[in-house]
Amino acid sequence: MQSNTSFINIAAYKFVTFEDTLERRPLFQEICKNLDLKGTILLTPEGINLFLAGTREAIDSFLSWLRNDPRFADIEVKESLSEEQPFNRMLVKIKREIITMKHPLIKPELGRAPGVAPLVLKRWLDQGHDDAGKPVVMVDTRNAFEVDVGTFVNTIDYRINKFSEFPEVIAAHKDELAGKTVVTFCTGGIRCEKAAIHMQEIGYDSVYQLDGGILKYFEEAGGAHYDGDCFVFDRRTALNPQLEPTPTVQCFACRAIVSPREQISPSYVFGVSCPHCVDHVQAA
Repeated sequence: MQSNTSFINIAAYKFVTFEDTLERRPLFQEICKNLDLKGTILLTPEGINLFLAGTREAIDSFLSWLRNDPRFADIEVKESLSEEQPFNRMLVKIKREIITMKHPLIKPELGRAPGVAPLVLKRWLDQGHDDAGKPVVMVDTRNAFEVDVGTFVNTIDYRINKFSEFPEVIAAHKDELAGKTVVTFCTGGIRCEKAAIHMQEIGYDSVYQLDGGILKYFEEAGGAHYDGDCFVFDRRTALNPQLEPTPTVQCFACRAIVSPREQISPSYVFGVSCPHCVDHVQAA
């Protein structure tokens, strides 16, 4: 399966009570070091989130070890391939939340909103409505700079700068989405899992989350109804619908996304500036 590709990249999360994060952290650090894995693992009281890359053997060994813990026995993993290691180092962090929403009463472990599988969503988008005949509206729960790299066609994008802004924004637009089936989505499923629960709690009567997020949709449905690529938080910057790295990069100076066309500009100097920040850099 690996052919000439050296690295397996995995993304996975699970919402589950995880109160012994301090005790478990050294064990995660040790196995990742022994397996020469790189990436980031977040350990939180509400669960785990991880992005890792390594050889096929190392990734399989890590997942076997992780799933020996009954809490993570059924954790689902999304995979992609890369010719280079996309991470610079290995970090195991302890945080309060898997993804910061600042709504502690939202606990996906106690029950999630309905999910829609990628191929079912594709069928809904093909036909223009869900199976009950309701129009389908896609709502992107990611930050604005991520959306700019690519998103579903005709998606509602509220231009948020951080996920903790989402609850207030979606509440303000509730009336506009009445009578429609709303599908929330994000990169891998974490943000839309919390978002969909919140929407149910404030009275949305037909809301779903895209199971596995954009990456799972790419894996199962390809690029149908999707425009552009998917931003990822590693050195690859973005993946296309074939889950391959693209020429898109992120500016080290201002963190803006720099398209291949913008990289041709004299304003783009690797590690120094890009067309989005060159005026500020020169004035400093």
